[in-house]
Amino acid sequence: MSDNGYKSGSNLEKIFAMGEFAVTGECGPPKGSDVSVVKKKAEHLKGYVDAVNVTDNQTAIVRMSSIAASKILLDMGLEPVMQMTCRDRNRIAIQSDVFGASALGIKNMLCLSGDHQKFGNHPGAKNVYCLDSIQLINTIKTLRDEGKVMCGDEVEGETKMFIGAAANPFGDPFEFRVSRLAKKVEAGVDFIQTQCIYNMDKFKRWMKEVVDRGLHEKCKIMAGITPLKSLGMARYMAKNVSGIEVPEEIIARMKAAPKGKKAEEGIKIAVEQIQEVREMEGVAGVHLMAIEWEAKVPEIIKAAGLYPRPSPSA
Repeated sequence: MSDNGYKSGSNLEKIFAMGEFAVTGECGPPKGSDVSVVKKKAEHLKGYVDAVNVTDNQTAIVRMSSIAASKILLDMGLEPVMQMTCRDRNRIAIQSDVFGASALGIKNMLCLSGDHQKFGNHPGAKNVYCLDSIQLINTIKTLRDEGKVMCGDEVEGETKMFIGAAANPFGDPFEFRVSRLAKKVEAGVDFIQTQCIYNMDKFKRWMKEVVDRGLHEKCKIMAGITPLKSLGMARYMAKNVSGIEVPEEIIARMKAAPKGKKAEEGIKIAVEQIQEVREMEGVAGVHLMAIEWEAKVPEIIKAAGLYPRPSPSA
């Protein structure tokens, strides 16, 4: 643990320590080296979120590395949450990349298994999965807290990292969802970001079990929110995206919205969702995934009553 009492000293960690309701955003790197893509998205998020997730070849499509994009955000004055998947790296590369990220000043990391390569643009690629997401969490915790790599060798210097992971309250079988979260907590995760939520009743049931088991006291739970741009998006998410449930009443609301007002209704729903999860016991923040719609983040955050963001002390 660092001298100031924090595990990483990250802005996100400090926000949680202050007892504030945290807000994170998301930035998908470009399918190439165009830095302006990252900068344009970042400008919309700056000042409205406490940290920004940087995805790691999401949907198994080749993109700028999460480490490089995270450094661009750092240079712009934003705090990144570097995502890392187990799909593309063995344990040697994973630990090496974490050293590199820490050396660059990256202080937050989200540990993921990763989408299978068959869904991306290189379906014939070999996956790795040398570790799973739970093992990855424990590996980073060991680097940080014990100063050792997996084989037991001592590391040179500190690896300060605030450790995050994902959770899907809507996966099947539902009864094992919280048990899987408990394994991530046992492995050493500091915060959790959930899959995007539309089925609020089911999320409430999941959160009740999380609170009943006291897991919210051992890690910070952030509810995932994705605003709907259109009726077509709502229907697509409902039918084609695994692990996401969009209730009929949400689709009906989008359908009933006047032509030209569908996006406005989607934003209204997102704001209502943020306000609802904010009142739930055990929810410590929201992760706003405005997929290629970053320009709407300021509007959503302001309407939800989460602006201005607090400035944690050192």
